[in-house]
Amino acid sequence: MEKKSTKIAYFVALGVFIVVLVILGIQFKGKENPVFVGDGAFYTTGDGVFLDGILKTADDSEGSKYALDGSYYVSPEAGTYFELSEDGNTIVGADGTEYVKSEEKSKDVNGVEYTTYEEQVYSETPFAGTFWSLLPPIVAIVLALISKEVYSSLFLGCLVGALLYTQFAPWDTIVTLVGADYGIISVLADSGNMGIIVFLVTLGIMVDLMNKGGGSEAFGRWAEKVANNRKKSQLLAWIAPFVFIFNQGCLLVGVIMRPVTDKTHISRVKLAYITDAMGAPLVSMSPISDNGVYLVGLLAAEIAALNLTGVGAYDLYFGMFQFNLYGVFSVITVLLVILFGLDVGPMYKAEKLAIETGKTYSDTDNLIATPPETDFAEDCKLSMANFLAPMITLILTIFAVVFYTGQIWVNGFIGCFGHANIQMAIAMCFLTGSIAAGIVGIKSKLITLGGAIDKWTKGAASMMQVIMILVCAWSISGLTKSMNIGQFLTGVVQDSIPAALIPAILFLIGVVVSFATGSSWGVWALGMPIALPMANAMGIPLTLAIGAVVSGGLFGDHCSPISDTTIMASAGAHCSHVNHVSTQLPYAITAASCAAVCYVITGIAQAFLGANGSLFTSLILLAVAIVVELAVLNVIRLRTKKTKQA
Repeated sequence: MEKKSTKIAYFVALGVFIVVLVILGIQFKGKENPVFVGDGAFYTTGDGVFLDGILKTADDSEGSKYALDGSYYVSPEAGTYFELSEDGNTIVGADGTEYVKSEEKSKDVNGVEYTTYEEQVYSETPFAGTFWSLLPPIVAIVLALISKEVYSSLFLGCLVGALLYTQFAPWDTIVTLVGADYGIISVLADSGNMGIIVFLVTLGIMVDLMNKGGGSEAFGRWAEKVANNRKKSQLLAWIAPFVFIFNQGCLLVGVIMRPVTDKTHISRVKLAYITDAMGAPLVSMSPISDNGVYLVGLLAAEIAALNLTGVGAYDLYFGMFQFNLYGVFSVITVLLVILFGLDVGPMYKAEKLAIETGKTYSDTDNLIATPPETDFAEDCKLSMANFLAPMITLILTIFAVVFYTGQIWVNGFIGCFGHANIQMAIAMCFLTGSIAAGIVGIKSKLITLGGAIDKWTKGAASMMQVIMILVCAWSISGLTKSMNIGQFLTGVVQDSIPAALIPAILFLIGVVVSFATGSSWGVWALGMPIALPMANAMGIPLTLAIGAVVSGGLFGDHCSPISDTTIMASAGAHCSHVNHVSTQLPYAITAASCAAVCYVITGIAQAFLGANGSLFTSLILLAVAIVVELAVLNVIRLRTKKTKQA
């Protein structure tokens, strides 16, 4: 916060948020916490009466047999029971979970009608399901954009979320921030989050050893010959993520490509944009990635819940690709920007500085992550083996772990990816890759065994900045989701939306939620149980609804300041995180706008022409939208250039 005006704006915004919190504390004092319908449900035969010992759960399409014992239904598994109230309107599980009878009816494939009992979720705060559930991410995003400083902004966002969650109780707020359900201890205890941290640590180790062992330098020298100008180096950065389709390679690709783009005078934020815009969209359409496996798992659960026959999770997953419009537009937009030099808005300023001065970032930029040390002499002899050995080891390891944990001998080549431990595969591949990088470096006499061990620890430590940001981002995301942000946004539009607009609405809700929470996975988990039953009931192609939900989640994953992918892209390119977000937003918004319009037109086409009509229309619109997007970006570029010259 160098400028006085920036400092004033920051404290004014902070003051406004404090006033809002005081008003909310007074307004909501003593209010009862709302009750929401959860994802779980029970179905009973007949009209609220248990017949033939059948109690069917939402995640068990075949139904389960339970022994009737008075008012209790006891499962074959000892100790598991469900109690039916005397009036037949409520079921209570052994864990205290309450299910209330609804008006909704459900039929199975045999035509048997079931009564639905919906899970009741009792919120911990009166702010749940209201507009104010958006306040924590709003605080973090606004303060970060004003101050261009991430750490304090994210922490204050966490603090606001904890205050709302605990209804302004001082001690409970501290407990929530530190531990409880969404604090530091809690997010670190989550196996998924810890898997990402392990991935980052092992990646940091590999990157440092590749740099010290000559791998990155060898690739850089090769790339300089191949990509010896601005356009070629950007195209190489665009192609590289396809090689790392098994994970979001924005961090690794950024680290590898940064020496090349620096020498060809490509701004750091441009590199971050390329890797970020390519990362999440590509892995969302990769069955051998953690994203792909996660999506298939969500779809499998919904198939079971809806009693869908003749369709598999992978069928829906692959069918979704053609409707993953934001993902497609994001990848294509990057290519258009590179080929036609479409530097717009803040990106134009950054690229102009790089071209005219050779400086790939501003002196005032707050760079994220620590750049690896490189001290190779010009006459140092390096070969591509220094680079290829760890990379080949990495690729072989990930497939070996996938095949082993996915039991390829039982599930086959395709099936093993759905059963594999992808997270372990990714962590192991970077671990073995780092060992290979160290061995090659020692053999080339570029590093000693002691030096390799030293780099091992320093590489792990170099990721601490990224991990600190991620912990805060995860905490905000958890607190926001605990306040039922998805239910709030869905409830705003659900009651009066025609079927033709449902895909566009699903996409836009996903855009807002993912940007606010920084999580595509959270949006997908919230969106699929809403989108698929709605699409199934309204005759909308399931693949279209899935594509809209996936696209909406990708937007926030791509460009939210609190997204782990966005953060890793900034770290990989070693640029200012806030500048990365601001420079890529014009492109992301343009791609999202094209996707939204296409969803509207595709939804209308489907309503009149059926499923085939929606498919045909989406393909035609894709081609048209690309041309329109090119024209729009070119107009913005010309106006930006004219404004800067004036």
